[in-house]
Amino acid sequence: MEQVDKQEGLDASAAPFDDPWYDATASGRDERAGVGAPGDGRPDAVPRQRVHSAAEIYLEVQRSPAFQEVRSRYRRFVFPAALAFLLWYLAYVVAATAAPGLMARQVVGVVNVAMVAGLGQFLTTFLLTWAYARHARLRRDRAALDLRWDTQEMTRGVAQP
Repeated sequence: MEQVDKQEGLDASAAPFDDPWYDATASGRDERAGVGAPGDGRPDAVPRQRVHSAAEIYLEVQRSPAFQEVRSRYRRFVFPAALAFLLWYLAYVVAATAAPGLMARQVVGVVNVAMVAGLGQFLTTFLLTWAYARHARLRRDRAALDLRWDTQEMTRGVAQP
């Protein structure tokens, strides 16, 4: 196994490396350009930049104004919508238990107020889902996608444009 590291008596680090898929920036040195990592004994060595861990990158993104804006847009829609829907649902449950006479009142034929309110719950669920998807598409998706791409580039070590 150790003979794989050497070629005809040459040290493996002295052998030219012409792999087109080789990422010189990932190793910290580029043999073809004569640029090396610090401490490799060459005078043209470029100091390495500090490599961030994934956790540091995600925390940096979380603190960014772009992320905070996406988050605030999300919260400005979700909290009021969830509160309104919860109140509407609780009103239905309270009315069903506290005012059975009101809920039993017939609207049309055998359809009573409780049935209309129950169908209204289903309709409200679908409308809320549609409104959420529309809000996300118009106000958050583009910014969130940009953040996602930026974060992926940062975690790959690709420089930001």
